[in-house]
Amino acid sequence: MNIGEAARFSGVSAKMIRYYEQIGLIPKAVRSDAGYRHYSSPDAHSLRFIRRARDLGFSVEQISELLVLWRDRDRASADVKAMAITHAAGLKAKIGELQAMVQTLEHLADHCHGDDRPDCPILADLAEPTAAVDSRPQTPHRTPLFGVDTPASSRNRRVEIAHS
Repeated sequence: MNIGEAARFSGVSAKMIRYYEQIGLIPKAVRSDAGYRHYSSPDAHSLRFIRRARDLGFSVEQISELLVLWRDRDRASADVKAMAITHAAGLKAKIGELQAMVQTLEHLADHCHGDDRPDCPILADLAEPTAAVDSRPQTPHRTPLFGVDTPASSRNRRVEIAHS
C-alpha cells in the first residue's frame, strides 16, 4: 500500500509515518521506481500498534521497546506488564500534579477581584517563590527570547490563535 493507504489503515498521518521512518521506529519503506513509498501489511500493522501506544501516552522510546517485545515471540509477558505498570504509575503522578495545578489556579482565581484594579493575587503568587518550588531540583535558567517569550508577544499570540 502507498503512504496514504497506510495512513488511513493505521490512523497515523503520512507526515508522522515519514518521521517514524526517519527516527528508525519503523524500517524505511520500499520505494517504487518512481520513488513512492510502499508499505507491507506488517508495516501497516506496526503503524497501527504505534498509534495505539501513542494514544496511551507511551513515549517514542517506550514504543520502540514495546515494538521489540511485540515482535519477539519468545519474550516474557512479565516484561510488557512491568512497562505498563511503570507507565501507569507515571501517568498517575502526572494526574496528581495536574490536579494540584488546577486547585492552585482555582484558589488564586477565587481570591482575584477580577475588576479594573491592578492588584492581582494570581500575578503576585507567580512572582513569589514557594516552598514547593524551592524543594524541586534546580533547573538552569533559560534566557527569554525577545519578542517570543515577552508578555506583550504572548498577548499578541493569543489574539492570533483566537483568529485562526
